[in-house]
Amino acid sequence: MEIRNMMEEMVISEINSICDTLEKEKTNKICTCNQCRQDAACYVLNRIKPYYMVSHRGAARLSQETTNQTRADLTSLVYEGIRRVSHNQRPERAHGDSSKGASADTPVYNIPTIMGRVFNGINFSPVTGVSVELLQNGKLAEMKDNNWQNPYMLVANTNGTFTFMPKPMPTETIDTHGVFEFSIRIVSSEFAELNHSLSVPVISEFGSSSFSLIRTFKLPDMYLFPPGEEDAQLILTE
Repeated sequence: MEIRNMMEEMVISEINSICDTLEKEKTNKICTCNQCRQDAACYVLNRIKPYYMVSHRGAARLSQETTNQTRADLTSLVYEGIRRVSHNQRPERAHGDSSKGASADTPVYNIPTIMGRVFNGINFSPVTGVSVELLQNGKLAEMKDNNWQNPYMLVANTNGTFTFMPKPMPTETIDTHGVFEFSIRIVSSEFAELNHSLSVPVISEFGSSSFSLIRTFKLPDMYLFPPGEEDAQLILTE
């Protein structure tokens, strides 16, 4: 069964149509790269009601229920999203094609999203302003695309949660089992350094997969302590 939010297609189509038109204008100063288009789509989709369907009847019903005013409102919101995203571009991102995914007929190991949480071991509050690194073979692991940070900076609105999505690993066949070794390293002037090793089992398949909460590798909660109190850290992580 395939459940689809039809508003995604409408929003993406509208964004591409507007951005393609803007690119043809010589005086256009709005960024229309793939990264900004994706950010604009997220801006719009987070502000409208989804419309889910599983059959052609759903598409037909959506077409009937979509009035001219609805389309006008959507277009207005898309313009707003494009302008806001272009005005607040993410400086750490290359504004170009962010795709690094494998083609649909290429066997790969799709490493699941690696997710964990970091807390202050003294007061058990979520940690902020601390950088979390995902390492592979002693180096920063390469991410699936530039929408995923490594290192990952913990900020207040994520409540100590970090996420990584490593790039797919190429292989020669599908349905083969592989185990990939990574490590988490957290270095901060306020806390003792924390290192955590992890082994991620994966089965190869065709093509690069997208993010899904179902396909996540969740780590145990991690606790940071001031220098000199590492013994307490070991007790909490065992």
